[in-house]
Amino acid sequence: MPPATLTPPFISPPAAVAPGPIRANAVINKVDGADKSFHDWYRFVLSFPPHLVRDYCARFDLAPGQTLLDPFSGTGTTVLEAKLNGIDAIGLEANPMAHFAGVTKTAWSCSPGTLRRAADKVMDAALRELKHLKLADEVLNPLKALPAEMSLRTLPPEAEALLLKRSISPVPLHKALVLLEKIEAEAPPKLRGMLRLALARELVSSISNLHFGPEVGVRGYKVDTPAVTAWRSRVEIMADDLERAPDLPAASARIALADARDMARHLEPGSIDAVFTSPPYPNEKDYTRTTRLESVLLGFVNDKTQMRALKKTLLRSNTRGVYRGDEDDTFVAQFSRVQDIAEEIERRRIAMGKTSGFERMYARVTKLYFGGMARHLADLRPFLKPGARLGYVVGDQASYLQVMIRTGQLLAEIAESLGYRVDSIDLFRTRLATATKEQIREEVLVLTWPGA
Repeated sequence: MPPATLTPPFISPPAAVAPGPIRANAVINKVDGADKSFHDWYRFVLSFPPHLVRDYCARFDLAPGQTLLDPFSGTGTTVLEAKLNGIDAIGLEANPMAHFAGVTKTAWSCSPGTLRRAADKVMDAALRELKHLKLADEVLNPLKALPAEMSLRTLPPEAEALLLKRSISPVPLHKALVLLEKIEAEAPPKLRGMLRLALARELVSSISNLHFGPEVGVRGYKVDTPAVTAWRSRVEIMADDLERAPDLPAASARIALADARDMARHLEPGSIDAVFTSPPYPNEKDYTRTTRLESVLLGFVNDKTQMRALKKTLLRSNTRGVYRGDEDDTFVAQFSRVQDIAEEIERRRIAMGKTSGFERMYARVTKLYFGGMARHLADLRPFLKPGARLGYVVGDQASYLQVMIRTGQLLAEIAESLGYRVDSIDLFRTRLATATKEQIREEVLVLTWPGA
């Protein structure tokens, strides 16, 4: 793969991104109140906002009957927003918890009344079992001694070992496990997905001790939380959203549990009109930590072996997800700018005397990341229609010993070498870099696939 020659920078100001209103940097990544329906059932703290999808759907002139692809679909923001606007959409997502969330948010199969009645039945059953706890779910009191015959439910040791320490306290965990059991026992199968997703949402927002800012961590220690009533309130919000579902335009939406570097089993040749997505950024964020608690409690990952298998299906973007035998770096072996950055990271590591195992992998994971993206872009080409438009939300990074990685510009050069036309790199917003304390760019790389 010879390196491409660009005339940099392909950069547009924020006003050129889309026909929507210009937003202040502080709020541009926020979800508007009007956009919370369905989207707010569950989403990553780092997800891009629905209005960005709408902006680029308009820019790409997408219309009903066309198909939009999100190959790194996360919790389904792109696929859901396309469906809400009458555009057919396909998503690919390798994280099973995120995949479950996206599927549930885009597949509505019941009436609001049916969902409310099922939730009430589950709540009543859970509260009956929890009545022995002196902590009533409706009223919080200090923890008192439990009856001798009452013990708290816990996770198996191999599952608990996957969690951040103190991420959830014993009584809230007990309540969540009771609630999960009652969902499985009392709710009709077609409703369990929405009820389980409501539990996942409340786990990270009100039941656990987790804090997102944007790194996931633990803050405080909740002796008890009104887990069941909080969950029931979340289901009510979902039912309210379903009230308006019959008035939405008809569009198909499906999300496959799949690796974005291996798409052949999930896409038809020449079927995609446009792409809008946000792949992981090359940094030290282990994205599985963001969904770890709910992934474990809902049974998507039960031990270290399953976690390792999951990470192997993900684009290599951090050193905790690098394995012996990884070969994506071969896709950029002849790409000089990626090699130069990797060499600079390694030179700086040696000069600074950094010798930990993770630090020794900084240079390699950088090559694996861009190689994985090159592999994805190369494999994507047969599935695109001639003239297909693509938007990739990416961010500059300085996580590896403060060596600046201009992600958008590097991906633009890789894409051009693969036959794509680079239309622009639009500034989405700036954000404060953790490593350098400087404002760095988040951008949308806009491409066109000329086709035959």
